[in-house]
Amino acid sequence: MPNTRTELSQLGEFGLIDKIKNIVKVQNKDTVLGIGDDAAVVQIPDNHLLLLSTDMMVEGIHFDLAYMPLKHLGFKAVATNVSDIAAMNGVPTQITVSLALSNRFSVEAIEELYQGIATACEMYKLDLVGGDTTASPKGLVISVSILGSALPQHIVKRNTAQKGDIVCVTGDLGAAYLGLQILRRENEVFKANPQMQPQLEDKDYVVGRQLKPIARMDIVHELAEIGVVPTSMIDISDGLASELMHICTQSGVGVQIYENKLPLDNRTLDAIVELNLSSATCMLHGGEDYELLFTIKQSDYEKIKNNAEITTIGFITEKEKGMLFITQSEQIVPLKAQGWVHF
Repeated sequence: MPNTRTELSQLGEFGLIDKIKNIVKVQNKDTVLGIGDDAAVVQIPDNHLLLLSTDMMVEGIHFDLAYMPLKHLGFKAVATNVSDIAAMNGVPTQITVSLALSNRFSVEAIEELYQGIATACEMYKLDLVGGDTTASPKGLVISVSILGSALPQHIVKRNTAQKGDIVCVTGDLGAAYLGLQILRRENEVFKANPQMQPQLEDKDYVVGRQLKPIARMDIVHELAEIGVVPTSMIDISDGLASELMHICTQSGVGVQIYENKLPLDNRTLDAIVELNLSSATCMLHGGEDYELLFTIKQSDYEKIKNNAEITTIGFITEKEKGMLFITQSEQIVPLKAQGWVHF
Protein backbone atom coordinates (compact mmCIF):
# COMPACT_ATOMS: atom_id res chain seq x y z
CA MET A 1 0.00 0.00 0.00
CA PRO A 2 1.19 3.62 -0.58
CA ASN A 3 2.88 5.42 2.37
CA THR A 4 0.52 8.41 2.29
CA ARG A 5 -3.20 7.93 2.74
CA THR A 6 -6.05 10.13 1.55
CA GLU A 7 -9.54 9.07 2.53
CA LEU A 8 -12.02 8.68 -0.31
CA SER A 9 -14.41 10.92 1.62
CA GLN A 10 -11.95 13.80 1.21
CA LEU A 11 -12.26 13.67 -2.59
CA GLY A 12 -15.79 12.50 -3.09
CA GLU A 13 -17.08 10.71 -6.19
CA PHE A 14 -16.35 13.48 -8.69
CA GLY A 15 -12.90 14.18 -7.31
CA LEU A 16 -12.09 10.49 -7.70
CA ILE A 17 -13.39 10.55 -11.29
CA ASP A 18 -11.11 13.52 -12.05
CA LYS A 19 -8.12 11.59 -10.68
CA ILE A 20 -8.97 8.57 -12.83
CA LYS A 21 -9.34 10.80 -15.92
CA ASN A 22 -5.77 12.01 -15.36
CA ILE A 23 -4.42 8.45 -15.19
CA VAL A 24 -5.97 7.06 -18.41
CA LYS A 25 -5.85 8.57 -21.91
CA VAL A 26 -8.11 8.22 -24.96
CA GLN A 27 -6.37 6.26 -27.76
CA ASN A 28 -9.09 5.25 -30.25
CA LYS A 29 -10.62 7.61 -32.80
CA ASP A 30 -14.00 5.88 -32.44
CA THR A 31 -14.20 6.99 -28.79
CA VAL A 32 -16.28 10.13 -29.27
CA LEU A 33 -16.86 10.84 -25.57
CA GLY A 34 -15.20 9.13 -22.62
CA ILE A 35 -15.31 9.59 -18.85
CA GLY A 36 -17.26 12.50 -17.38
CA ASP A 37 -20.82 12.42 -18.74
CA ASP A 38 -23.91 10.27 -18.19
CA ALA A 39 -22.79 7.82 -20.89
CA ALA A 40 -19.84 7.23 -23.16
CA VAL A 41 -20.24 7.71 -26.91
CA VAL A 42 -18.58 5.22 -29.28
CA GLN A 43 -18.70 5.24 -33.08
CA ILE A 44 -19.20 1.75 -34.54
CA PRO A 45 -17.00 1.22 -37.64
CA ASP A 46 -18.81 0.52 -40.91
CA ASN A 47 -19.88 -3.11 -41.41
CA HIS A 48 -18.39 -4.23 -38.09
CA LEU A 49 -20.27 -6.11 -35.38
CA LEU A 50 -20.03 -4.94 -31.77
CA LEU A 51 -18.58 -7.38 -29.23
CA LEU A 52 -19.40 -6.97 -25.53
CA SER A 53 -18.18 -8.93 -22.52
CA THR A 54 -18.28 -8.43 -18.75
CA ASP A 55 -16.22 -10.04 -16.01
CA MET A 56 -16.28 -9.60 -12.23
CA MET A 57 -13.51 -10.21 -9.69
CA VAL A 58 -14.37 -10.51 -5.98
CA GLU A 59 -11.83 -10.28 -3.19
CA GLY A 60 -11.54 -13.58 -1.36
CA ILE A 61 -12.92 -15.49 -4.34
CA HIS A 62 -10.84 -14.43 -7.36
CA PHE A 63 -7.90 -12.71 -5.69
CA ASP A 64 -6.14 -12.31 -2.34
CA LEU A 65 -4.53 -8.94 -1.65
CA ALA A 66 -2.08 -10.66 0.71
CA TYR A 67 -0.05 -11.55 -2.40
CA MET A 68 -1.78 -9.70 -5.27
CA PRO A 69 -0.44 -6.13 -5.63
CA LEU A 70 -3.17 -3.64 -6.56
CA LYS A 71 -1.30 -2.56 -9.70
CA HIS A 72 -1.15 -6.17 -10.90
CA LEU A 73 -4.79 -6.65 -10.01
CA GLY A 74 -5.80 -3.67 -12.15
CA PHE A 75 -3.79 -5.02 -15.07
CA LYS A 76 -5.20 -8.53 -14.69
CA ALA A 77 -8.81 -7.29 -14.47
CA VAL A 78 -8.38 -5.69 -17.90
CA ALA A 79 -6.29 -8.45 -19.51
CA THR A 80 -8.81 -11.17 -18.65
CA ASN A 81 -11.52 -9.19 -20.42
CA VAL A 82 -9.30 -8.55 -23.44
CA SER A 83 -8.81 -12.31 -23.61
CA ASP A 84 -12.58 -12.77 -24.04
CA ILE A 85 -12.57 -10.48 -27.08
CA ALA A 86 -9.47 -12.21 -28.44
CA ALA A 87 -11.32 -15.53 -28.11
CA MET A 88 -13.96 -14.15 -30.50
CA ASN A 89 -11.21 -13.14 -32.95
CA GLY A 90 -12.12 -9.50 -32.37
CA VAL A 91 -10.25 -6.33 -31.49
CA PRO A 92 -11.02 -4.65 -28.13
CA THR A 93 -11.45 -0.88 -28.07
CA GLN A 94 -13.16 0.41 -24.91
CA ILE A 95 -13.73 -0.66 -21.30
CA THR A 96 -15.75 0.47 -18.31
CA VAL A 97 -14.59 -0.29 -14.77
CA SER A 98 -16.90 -0.45 -11.74
CA LEU A 99 -15.67 -0.79 -8.17
CA ALA A 100 -17.28 -1.65 -4.84
CA LEU A 101 -14.91 -0.46 -2.09
CA SER A 102 -14.76 -0.81 1.66
CA ASN A 103 -13.38 2.05 3.76
CA ARG A 104 -10.06 0.26 4.20
CA PHE A 105 -9.04 1.50 0.73
CA SER A 106 -7.46 4.94 0.42
CA VAL A 107 -7.30 7.27 -2.58
CA GLU A 108 -3.65 6.24 -3.06
CA ALA A 109 -4.65 2.56 -3.15
CA ILE A 110 -7.25 3.23 -5.85
CA GLU A 111 -4.71 5.23 -7.84
CA GLU A 112 -2.36 2.23 -7.69
CA LEU A 113 -5.14 -0.02 -8.97
CA TYR A 114 -5.85 2.38 -11.84
CA GLN A 115 -2.16 2.60 -12.72
CA GLY A 116 -2.36 -1.11 -13.50
CA ILE A 117 -5.56 -0.56 -15.46
CA ALA A 118 -3.89 2.25 -17.41
CA THR A 119 -0.86 0.06 -18.20
CA ALA A 120 -3.15 -2.61 -19.65
CA CYS A 121 -5.13 0.02 -21.59
CA GLU A 122 -1.90 1.28 -23.14
CA MET A 123 -0.71 -2.23 -24.01
CA TYR A 124 -3.98 -3.22 -25.68
CA LYS A 125 -4.83 0.24 -27.10
CA LEU A 126 -8.00 0.50 -25.03
CA ASP A 127 -9.95 3.51 -23.84
CA LEU A 128 -11.45 3.58 -20.36
CA VAL A 129 -14.75 5.37 -21.03
CA GLY A 130 -16.70 5.05 -17.79
CA GLY A 131 -17.80 2.93 -14.87
CA ASP A 132 -19.23 3.27 -11.39
CA THR A 133 -18.03 3.31 -7.79
CA THR A 134 -20.01 2.32 -4.71
CA ALA A 135 -19.43 1.32 -1.11
CA SER A 136 -18.83 -2.27 -0.08
CA PRO A 137 -19.34 -3.56 3.48
CA LYS A 138 -16.26 -5.70 3.11
CA GLY A 139 -13.39 -5.96 0.64
CA LEU A 140 -13.11 -5.05 -3.02
CA VAL A 141 -15.16 -6.00 -6.07
CA ILE A 142 -14.06 -5.09 -9.62
CA SER A 143 -16.38 -5.38 -12.61
CA VAL A 144 -14.99 -4.69 -16.08
CA SER A 145 -17.09 -4.48 -19.23
CA ILE A 146 -15.29 -4.44 -22.55
CA LEU A 147 -16.31 -3.43 -26.06
CA GLY A 148 -14.69 -4.67 -29.25
CA SER A 149 -15.53 -5.19 -32.87
CA ALA A 150 -14.95 -7.53 -35.78
CA LEU A 151 -16.15 -8.03 -39.30
CA PRO A 152 -18.93 -10.65 -39.47
CA GLN A 153 -16.79 -13.09 -41.45
CA HIS A 154 -13.97 -12.89 -38.86
CA ILE A 155 -15.96 -13.63 -35.69
CA VAL A 156 -15.16 -17.06 -34.24
CA LYS A 157 -17.48 -18.91 -31.86
CA ARG A 158 -17.21 -21.99 -29.68
CA ASN A 159 -19.86 -24.03 -31.45
CA THR A 160 -18.39 -24.25 -34.95
CA ALA A 161 -15.65 -26.90 -34.71
CA GLN A 162 -15.82 -29.55 -37.45
CA LYS A 163 -14.71 -33.18 -37.70
CA GLY A 164 -11.14 -33.30 -39.01
CA ASP A 165 -10.16 -29.87 -37.63
CA ILE A 166 -6.77 -29.57 -35.95
CA VAL A 167 -6.75 -28.51 -32.29
CA CYS A 168 -4.25 -25.75 -31.45
CA VAL A 169 -3.18 -23.94 -28.30
CA THR A 170 -1.02 -20.85 -27.86
CA GLY A 171 1.92 -20.44 -25.49
CA ASP A 172 2.34 -23.00 -22.73
CA LEU A 173 0.06 -24.47 -20.07
CA GLY A 174 -0.13 -24.80 -16.30
CA ALA A 175 2.15 -21.90 -15.33
CA ALA A 176 -0.52 -19.68 -13.75
CA TYR A 177 -1.80 -22.57 -11.63
CA LEU A 178 1.71 -23.29 -10.36
CA GLY A 179 2.23 -19.61 -9.63
CA LEU A 180 -0.93 -19.59 -7.52
CA GLN A 181 0.15 -22.69 -5.55
CA ILE A 182 3.52 -21.10 -4.76
CA LEU A 183 1.97 -17.78 -3.71
CA ARG A 184 -0.49 -19.58 -1.44
CA ARG A 185 2.31 -21.67 0.06
CA GLU A 186 4.46 -18.65 0.85
CA ASN A 187 1.47 -16.77 2.26
CA GLU A 188 0.77 -19.61 4.69
CA VAL A 189 4.41 -19.64 5.75
CA PHE A 190 4.30 -15.88 6.33
CA LYS A 191 1.11 -16.11 8.40
CA ALA A 192 2.75 -18.79 10.58
CA ASN A 193 5.96 -16.76 10.93
CA PRO A 194 5.95 -13.11 9.75
CA GLN A 195 9.76 -13.06 10.09
CA MET A 196 10.10 -15.50 7.18
CA GLN A 197 10.84 -14.01 3.76
CA PRO A 198 8.99 -15.43 0.71
CA GLN A 199 10.96 -18.14 -1.10
CA LEU A 200 10.36 -17.01 -4.67
CA GLU A 201 13.81 -17.45 -6.18
CA ASP A 202 13.55 -18.67 -9.79
CA LYS A 203 9.75 -18.44 -9.59
CA ASP A 204 9.36 -15.18 -11.54
CA TYR A 205 7.86 -16.90 -14.58
CA VAL A 206 5.09 -18.90 -12.92
CA VAL A 207 4.28 -16.18 -10.37
CA GLY A 208 4.17 -13.61 -13.17
CA ARG A 209 1.78 -15.76 -15.18
CA GLN A 210 -0.60 -15.76 -12.20
CA LEU A 211 -0.29 -12.11 -11.19
CA LYS A 212 -0.04 -10.50 -14.62
CA PRO A 213 -1.45 -12.72 -17.41
CA ILE A 214 -1.09 -11.57 -21.00
CA ALA A 215 -4.10 -11.77 -23.34
CA ARG A 216 -3.01 -13.22 -26.69
CA MET A 217 -4.02 -10.39 -29.00
CA ASP A 218 -0.68 -10.95 -30.74
CA ILE A 219 -1.96 -14.29 -32.04
CA VAL A 220 -5.25 -12.72 -33.22
CA HIS A 221 -3.27 -10.20 -35.27
CA GLU A 222 -0.85 -12.84 -36.59
CA LEU A 223 -3.67 -15.13 -37.72
CA ALA A 224 -5.25 -12.19 -39.54
CA GLU A 225 -1.96 -11.42 -41.27
CA ILE A 226 -1.60 -14.98 -42.62
CA GLY A 227 -5.27 -15.28 -43.57
CA VAL A 228 -6.32 -17.91 -41.04
CA VAL A 229 -9.77 -17.73 -39.43
CA PRO A 230 -10.11 -20.46 -36.76
CA THR A 231 -13.14 -22.71 -37.04
CA SER A 232 -13.75 -22.35 -33.28
CA MET A 233 -12.00 -20.64 -30.39
CA ILE A 234 -12.11 -20.05 -26.62
CA ASP A 235 -9.67 -18.66 -24.07
CA ILE A 236 -8.28 -20.86 -21.30
CA SER A 237 -9.52 -19.41 -18.04
CA ASP A 238 -10.88 -22.53 -16.29
CA GLY A 239 -8.38 -25.10 -17.60
CA LEU A 240 -7.64 -26.74 -20.97
CA ALA A 241 -9.89 -29.77 -20.41
CA SER A 242 -12.85 -27.63 -19.34
CA GLU A 243 -12.53 -25.27 -22.31
CA LEU A 244 -12.06 -28.13 -24.78
CA MET A 245 -15.22 -29.74 -23.46
CA HIS A 246 -17.09 -26.47 -24.01
CA ILE A 247 -16.04 -26.46 -27.67
CA CYS A 248 -16.92 -30.13 -28.18
CA THR A 249 -20.25 -30.00 -26.37
CA GLN A 250 -21.42 -26.85 -28.12
CA SER A 251 -20.13 -28.00 -31.52
CA GLY A 252 -21.52 -31.53 -31.19
CA VAL A 253 -18.16 -33.20 -31.85
CA GLY A 254 -15.55 -35.39 -30.16
CA VAL A 255 -11.84 -34.79 -29.73
CA GLN A 256 -8.56 -36.60 -29.26
CA ILE A 257 -5.58 -34.80 -27.69
CA TYR A 258 -2.12 -36.09 -26.77
CA GLU A 259 -0.19 -35.55 -23.55
CA ASN A 260 3.15 -35.51 -25.38
CA LYS A 261 1.92 -32.62 -27.54
CA LEU A 262 0.88 -30.32 -24.68
CA PRO A 263 3.27 -27.33 -24.35
CA LEU A 264 5.03 -27.10 -20.98
CA ASP A 265 7.68 -24.50 -20.09
CA ASN A 266 10.75 -25.85 -18.26
CA ARG A 267 10.25 -23.29 -15.48
CA THR A 268 6.76 -24.63 -14.95
CA LEU A 269 8.10 -28.18 -14.93
CA ASP A 270 10.63 -27.22 -12.23
CA ALA A 271 7.78 -25.93 -10.05
CA ILE A 272 5.74 -29.08 -10.71
CA VAL A 273 8.65 -31.24 -9.54
CA GLU A 274 9.21 -29.06 -6.46
CA LEU A 275 5.56 -29.29 -5.44
CA ASN A 276 5.32 -32.99 -6.35
CA LEU A 277 2.37 -32.51 -8.68
CA SER A 278 1.30 -34.23 -11.90
CA SER A 279 2.31 -32.33 -15.05
CA ALA A 280 -0.71 -33.71 -16.92
CA THR A 281 -3.07 -32.53 -14.18
CA CYS A 282 -1.52 -29.05 -14.15
CA MET A 283 -1.69 -28.67 -17.95
CA LEU A 284 -5.20 -30.07 -18.29
CA HIS A 285 -6.88 -28.52 -15.30
CA GLY A 286 -4.81 -25.52 -14.21
CA GLY A 287 -6.75 -22.32 -14.86
CA GLU A 288 -5.95 -18.68 -15.60
CA ASP A 289 -3.35 -19.23 -18.33
CA TYR A 290 -5.49 -17.09 -20.68
CA GLU A 291 -3.95 -18.79 -23.70
CA LEU A 292 -6.12 -19.34 -26.76
CA LEU A 293 -7.51 -22.78 -27.60
CA PHE A 294 -8.73 -22.99 -31.18
CA THR A 295 -9.36 -25.30 -34.10
CA ILE A 296 -8.34 -24.82 -37.73
CA LYS A 297 -9.03 -26.51 -41.03
CA GLN A 298 -6.40 -29.01 -42.12
CA SER A 299 -5.74 -26.84 -45.17
CA ASP A 300 -4.51 -24.04 -42.86
CA TYR A 301 -1.90 -26.17 -41.09
CA GLU A 302 0.96 -25.13 -43.39
CA LYS A 303 0.30 -21.49 -42.50
CA ILE A 304 0.70 -21.96 -38.74
CA LYS A 305 3.13 -24.89 -38.43
CA ASN A 306 6.25 -22.70 -38.04
CA ASN A 307 4.75 -20.35 -35.47
CA ALA A 308 6.62 -21.05 -32.22
CA GLU A 309 3.69 -19.70 -30.18
CA ILE A 310 1.16 -22.18 -31.61
CA THR A 311 1.18 -25.90 -30.79
CA THR A 312 -1.04 -28.54 -32.41
CA ILE A 313 -2.26 -30.94 -29.71
CA GLY A 314 -4.87 -33.15 -31.40
CA PHE A 315 -7.83 -33.27 -33.73
CA ILE A 316 -11.63 -33.12 -33.78
CA THR A 317 -13.55 -36.39 -34.25
CA GLU A 318 -17.17 -37.53 -34.45
CA LYS A 319 -19.23 -36.98 -31.31
CA GLU A 320 -19.72 -40.74 -30.92
CA LYS A 321 -15.96 -41.25 -30.37
CA GLY A 322 -16.08 -39.10 -27.26
CA MET A 323 -13.54 -36.70 -25.77
CA LEU A 324 -10.29 -38.56 -25.26
CA PHE A 325 -6.84 -37.90 -23.75
CA ILE A 326 -3.92 -40.04 -24.93
CA THR A 327 -1.29 -40.29 -22.18
CA GLN A 328 2.49 -40.50 -22.57
CA SER A 329 2.18 -44.28 -22.18
CA GLU A 330 -0.49 -44.32 -24.94
CA GLN A 331 -3.36 -45.08 -22.59
CA ILE A 332 -6.73 -43.74 -23.75
CA VAL A 333 -8.46 -41.82 -20.96
CA PRO A 334 -11.84 -40.02 -21.13
CA LEU A 335 -11.33 -36.27 -20.84
CA LYS A 336 -12.87 -34.77 -17.69
CA ALA A 337 -13.12 -31.19 -16.48
CA GLN A 338 -11.59 -30.62 -13.05
CA GLY A 339 -10.75 -26.94 -13.31
CA TRP A 340 -12.34 -23.94 -11.62
CA VAL A 341 -15.91 -24.43 -10.38
CA HIS A 342 -17.73 -21.12 -9.92
CA PHE A 343 -20.48 -22.29 -7.53
